[in-house]
Amino acid sequence: MPLQKDQVTHRNGGTAVQPQKNRLITALMRRHVARTMLLPLLTKLTYQHTFPQQKYKYSFSPIVVPSETLFAVLSRARARKKNPRQHRLVPPPSPSAMANPATGRSFLQAMTSVEEVAPPLRVVQMEGLAVLKIIKHCKEFSPALVTGQLLGLDVGSVLEVTNCFPFPTREEDEELEADGANYQLEMMRCLREVNVDNNTVGWYQSTLLGSFQTAELIETFMNYQENIRRCVCIIYDPSRSNQGVVALKALRLSDSFMDLYRSNNFNGEKLREKKLSWVNVFEEIPIKVSNSALISAFMTELEPDSPVTQCDFDRLKLSSAPFMERNLEFLIECMDDLTAEQNKFQYYYRNLSRQQAQQQVWLQKRRQENMQRKAAGEEPLPEEDPSNPIFKPIVEPSRLDSYLITNQISNYCNQVNGAAGQGFSKLYLMKALHEN
Repeated sequence: MPLQKDQVTHRNGGTAVQPQKNRLITALMRRHVARTMLLPLLTKLTYQHTFPQQKYKYSFSPIVVPSETLFAVLSRARARKKNPRQHRLVPPPSPSAMANPATGRSFLQAMTSVEEVAPPLRVVQMEGLAVLKIIKHCKEFSPALVTGQLLGLDVGSVLEVTNCFPFPTREEDEELEADGANYQLEMMRCLREVNVDNNTVGWYQSTLLGSFQTAELIETFMNYQENIRRCVCIIYDPSRSNQGVVALKALRLSDSFMDLYRSNNFNGEKLREKKLSWVNVFEEIPIKVSNSALISAFMTELEPDSPVTQCDFDRLKLSSAPFMERNLEFLIECMDDLTAEQNKFQYYYRNLSRQQAQQQVWLQKRRQENMQRKAAGEEPLPEEDPSNPIFKPIVEPSRLDSYLITNQISNYCNQVNGAAGQGFSKLYLMKALHEN
């Protein structure tokens, strides 16, 4: 009897009907396997390539494998058991081993060349959700300083920040740094499972009256630069935001400063050669806050009917004395630090001039001695003696701290200038209202 449509033959000779619905279910199961197995595998390989020091620590949730896929896996296992050499585990190839023989370039080299010609960073586009989470985290722990991770995507000249998560506050007897790294990886894994961007694009931190330009910030930037070519730091100041101003700025290090920092040579000659001044240490990137159409419509519905908000009343506060006093206190401390740095350089130049004078006196004596030796028919002595302490070079102190302090002083001065200008405008406004 010939088989009819939608019938299959079993080993025992019988027939069974396979409806069209079962075929559709089989196709959907195969598509599900491709999505649930291949996509996490590619994500894991990409993560291990991006962060090689953390590989084999990234775990995935178990997935259900259909019977046909298990049968294929068991077949490969039997083949490995018969011939283990042929199916042994091969380590990942090195970048040189992945080179294309036709071009002589590896995939990593090609990606690096693409990154080198990437356009410069023009704007940081932040979603409203990320901005609100940063503000909420910083205000809850103010005046303590907190930090967190920025997640998003680097697209051309725009760095998109779509989400963020805070770092736990550490006490004196808190866990080690490795636990903090595990916390970050676990958070990124959880965000990836709920379909949230888990690409690190930088970090955010709070500050007090704009006092953030420190050597620790430079070191953190350089550590991020090792894995992320273009990263930013979002600085939020809750004390300034209390005056009705969103004190949010995006910073990154300039390329010339990073090149000089890697060489660890901040003497005057190198700075003049690179034409680097204290103004060129940081670059401020404009911030653009964007929301989706649905969020914008929802915010329009939540907007109160009153045309005046609380921020408008905060801007009318006449008392700016506490803010000005704290700024002036910090400014005086920075001036003291800058004076101490200048004293270091004065001490260095005094020692340098004293050493040069001693070298000249020693050189004159050596020349007179050589003239006497020539007159006596003896060979002259060398005019330089490395074993002599006066010829030992004096190390010039680094100018990095003085650059950072000068930058911080400029920031305090700008804040005082802005607060004073706003205060005078309010006073003139109140004077006009009282006269009327």
